[in-house]
Amino acid sequence: MATVQVSEAEKVYILHGVRDDLRVDGRGCEDYRHMEIETDVVSNTDGSAKVSLGHTDVLVGVKAEIGKPRPMVPHEGYLEFFVDCSANATPEFEGRGGDELGVELSNTLYKVFNNRSSIDLKSLCISPGEHCWVLYVDVLLLQCDGNLFDAISVAIKAALFNTKIPKVHLSENEEGGKEIELSDDPYDCMRLNVENVPCIVTLCKVGYRHVVDATLQEKACSVASLIISVTHKGTITCVRKVGGGSLDPESIFETTETGKRVGKALHAPLMELLQKEENLGKKRPKVGFLG
Repeated sequence: MATVQVSEAEKVYILHGVRDDLRVDGRGCEDYRHMEIETDVVSNTDGSAKVSLGHTDVLVGVKAEIGKPRPMVPHEGYLEFFVDCSANATPEFEGRGGDELGVELSNTLYKVFNNRSSIDLKSLCISPGEHCWVLYVDVLLLQCDGNLFDAISVAIKAALFNTKIPKVHLSENEEGGKEIELSDDPYDCMRLNVENVPCIVTLCKVGYRHVVDATLQEKACSVASLIISVTHKGTITCVRKVGGGSLDPESIFETTETGKRVGKALHAPLMELLQKEENLGKKRPKVGFLG
């Protein structure tokens, strides 16, 4: 994870600000930085999105390929995650510096998203036990300024919303085997229901309080963080602690309730924005990454 050096005076300044619910950049403890979302930004994918959260930039591409269902769940498709920590994001990722973080992010994303409660995996099944859709979700970190988990989760939800999977037609050949035909009509496709796809809220304990969307400077003052994935109904699907410090039971309960409230409030405006951009079609202005 990218880190910065903070002096003792800066730590005291940040801690006192958090204590008074006034952070260095003027936000309250439960406020996010300005967020920008763009979808359909990579032409050779089935779905893509780019999210900018402060100075953290994340690009996600989704590629649908036909594979074989896993033996334990023959009626379901599945998702695979790969996170590439670009050296452009921070010099610490040069060489193999970002590999450990990439694996950590991939494992967490797999737990959060690749389950029945997040996505209807049965809708990805083509022929039980024989063929299914496998969604390869590739995450590229373009710039790192803290709060990677939250930015990545929003980008994944936006990319899955943008994903168009070709319709499949099954037929039998002369030998009785099954033949798969994919529709070449770009409008004859299947869309994923992303309503239950959770968003991740990371809360860092700074002093005696916890803050949402911590910057690298605030992260340097934090002893431990709690990563919470929350659905649009406020249901918590995954909780994970990171960092070497400890959290007492009362603090964990308070942090969980905050994460639940913040995560639930994040979904409605996100879905509204994605739907609005979808309705614009080709008329939407190309800005930011596309400009």
